[in-house]
Amino acid sequence: MAYWLIKSEPSKKMWGIIEKKGKKGCFWKRVRNFQARNYMKQMKKGDKCFFYHSVDERQIVGVVEVTREHYPDNTDDSGRFFLVNVKTIKKLKKPVQLLEIKSNPKLSKLALVRQSRLSVMPIDPNSWKIICEAGGYN
Repeated sequence: MAYWLIKSEPSKKMWGIIEKKGKKGCFWKRVRNFQARNYMKQMKKGDKCFFYHSVDERQIVGVVEVTREHYPDNTDDSGRFFLVNVKTIKKLKKPVQLLEIKSNPKLSKLALVRQSRLSVMPIDPNSWKIICEAGGYN
């Protein structure tokens, strides 16, 4: 199993949409960045993802699981981009703020710290554990 972080603007209300879909889950995001797309192609069913609210909030709010591996995004006429499906696992007891992540030296190598605009990024197992503990997810 691999770990990821996926982002969405809170105004898009994706967390609530995914949550309402329950165990069935739904597609996540229409990504138009090649590096993020390449990460999406690596995602496997059962992988866990932190769900991050970008823009004003800048915080991890919950955990989702990949339920369907990459497939063509029918809104992309070029055929170069994909979707993945995810379902909600759990909302964090305490959202983990970007400032908290940046202030932890053990998390300094995360792409979230170095490439904060990327909408999909891998999370190493040790960082996953640290962030889960900070958010009260066990």
